[in-house]
Amino acid sequence: MVDVVDVFLKRVQAKAHLNIFLETFDAELRIQAEAQDKLSKAQKAVLPLLGLVLAIKDNIAYKGHTMSAGSRMLENYRSVYTATALQRLLDAGALVIGRVNCDEFAMGSSNEKSYFGPVKNPLDSERVPGGSSGGSAAAVAAGLCVAALGTDTGGSIRQPAAFCGVVGMKPTYGRVSRYGLLAYGSSFDQIGPLTHTVEDAERILSVMAGVDPQDSSSVEKPWVEVKADSRPLKLVLLKEALEYRGINPLVKSAFELRLAYWETQGHSIEVRSFPLLSSLVPTYYVLSTAEASSNLGRYDGIHYGFRSSDAQDLESTYRLSRSQGFGAEVKRRIMTGTFVLSSAYFDAYYLQAQRVRRKIREATDSLLQDADALVLPTSPNLPFVFGENDADPVAMYMEDAFTVQANLSGHPAISLPIPIEGSPLFASVQLMTARNRDEDLLEISRRLG
Repeated sequence: MVDVVDVFLKRVQAKAHLNIFLETFDAELRIQAEAQDKLSKAQKAVLPLLGLVLAIKDNIAYKGHTMSAGSRMLENYRSVYTATALQRLLDAGALVIGRVNCDEFAMGSSNEKSYFGPVKNPLDSERVPGGSSGGSAAAVAAGLCVAALGTDTGGSIRQPAAFCGVVGMKPTYGRVSRYGLLAYGSSFDQIGPLTHTVEDAERILSVMAGVDPQDSSSVEKPWVEVKADSRPLKLVLLKEALEYRGINPLVKSAFELRLAYWETQGHSIEVRSFPLLSSLVPTYYVLSTAEASSNLGRYDGIHYGFRSSDAQDLESTYRLSRSQGFGAEVKRRIMTGTFVLSSAYFDAYYLQAQRVRRKIREATDSLLQDADALVLPTSPNLPFVFGENDADPVAMYMEDAFTVQANLSGHPAISLPIPIEGSPLFASVQLMTARNRDEDLLEISRRLG
């Protein structure tokens, strides 16, 4: 294993211009690899993830290591404990190579919002890798690790997976513990894997999943092995997704070709209407910014986070620390969330969004009642060039048009890459199954792959 980790560390150095890794854990990684080599020689190694070289997103706690969430606010914070999901992977033999860059506090769809600079897409360094788990997706795509952990609040695993041509999965809400994940939107956030293959995603999720006493939202449902099934699958295609006005023609063409191929394999695809598609992004941003406003209130320059050296008194400490410690996008979302939670607008925005969220969940359940999976593109676009959406935050938010449904409803969803002939870039297809059918989703993905 020592030779293997040295190869990966050299690759990280060679790809430093992509700005993927914020830090690598060279010395301790080699010590852990040496210990695993000794176990293997003694024939005592029976760990399911022995030697799996893993990168972790910079908002997942790892005891004794920095966790900055891509922000100046937490630039020098060192975690005092390890996230449950990560600890389970470490106990299973995974080796953490380092922490990777991400949009600040996981708020972004391009990885341009990090205090530590943007991550470049390894498929085309002039283009974004997606976000907010762009560093995780780019690390896998560039071959700098076997797999990476990302987090998905509104598509932040699946969209960068689509932009970088890898597999990315958001589990059912609650299947993987959130303990040790720095909170953005607590009713949305999930940790999940980014990998080259569906099989690797399953290996990782089977270890991470399970109830956690430290997380009251975790689901008490053991991971089960699903038997291979050769029967034709019944898939439901969302009509509004295929007719989406902003969809890139190359994405649509590649997506339709993949659906046509599945039909030649005997699977059926039924087109159904989902009128709530246009309500997904507004509903998500009302609710997620409200939760962000609450969760990020603790970073005040006194209890947690960066403290401005320009502050003269209590009021200026709060005001300057937060204005200097947070980036523009984070401040935009905090202010939006504070607005929708204010007494004058609470009923009109926040409560109404909660009602629409319930309808989205019920409608998604209804679509899946007699189907194996929903199918739609992961992203309406190919990775865009840096700065293309900077002047229009709404255009950036609409990158989540097809991904936020699964976060609002709590369903598991996976992004699978589709090669585009004559291009280094990828389109993508997204599959969703009923809640807590993560194992089935992975089996379906393996079959359709």
